[in-house]
Amino acid sequence: MKKTTPTTEKTISQHRRFEGVVVSTKENKTIHVSVDSIKTHSKYQKQYTRSKKYAVHDETGKARVGDVVLFEECRPLSKTKRWTLVSVVTSHA
Repeated sequence: MKKTTPTTEKTISQHRRFEGVVVSTKENKTIHVSVDSIKTHSKYQKQYTRSKKYAVHDETGKARVGDVVLFEECRPLSKTKRWTLVSVVTSHA
C-alpha cells in the first residue's frame, strides 16, 4: 500500500527496499541478488561485511549477472520468492 505525503506529494512505499548485485540468472523469471551490509562487532569494534542472497522475481528478464539492481518486498510468490525487481541501477554489460 502506498501513501502520499501532504507536503511533497511523493509516494512512500510501505515495503522494504534493497540494492544488490545479481549473482545468478539461471532460473526462469528469477534472479538471485547478493546484498552486502557492514556490521560492527560489539566488543572489538571491528567492522566486517555480511552478505545475504535473495531470490527476486524478474518478470521481463532484463537483469544480467553483475548488474546492480533495486528490489522491494512483495507478497509471497513461491517458497523462497518474496521480492520483486524495481529497476536495474547500473548495467554490467
